[in-house]
Amino acid sequence: MSSRSDQPLVPAVWQRHDTEILPLWLERLRREMGPTVASRYASGLFFEDRRRPIAQWFNPALNAALLVGIETSAEWPVQRFGLFYAPPEGGVVQVHMNTHEWYTRTPTKSPTQEQAFNGAIVSAESFLQAEMDFL
Repeated sequence: MSSRSDQPLVPAVWQRHDTEILPLWLERLRREMGPTVASRYASGLFFEDRRRPIAQWFNPALNAALLVGIETSAEWPVQRFGLFYAPPEGGVVQVHMNTHEWYTRTPTKSPTQEQAFNGAIVSAESFLQAEMDFL
């Protein structure tokens, strides 16, 4: 009998890919919003604001992806990680989950950026487990 700790947190078909934002995000946004609007939206949300970490998973068999990334403007005093899903059928949706935020005016006070990011990863992994039950 295997223990829970022997089991992967994320189903094996989902591959972690944190080095760069997948082109899939901009391609899907362009199809949904048009090239001009998508470029403006994606530049701030996915491409230009690289001061913070991302976590990203990709399922090549389904052509689906999940991204943990910042969802607030850099000048806001409260920063928040969001969860974005690119489902197999196309499009991009924001997944509403627990709030994973920190305050820039008190960066060492809990919750910190690292705590918020780690919490968002746990939420993302839970989402992938649940999503696999429906696919």
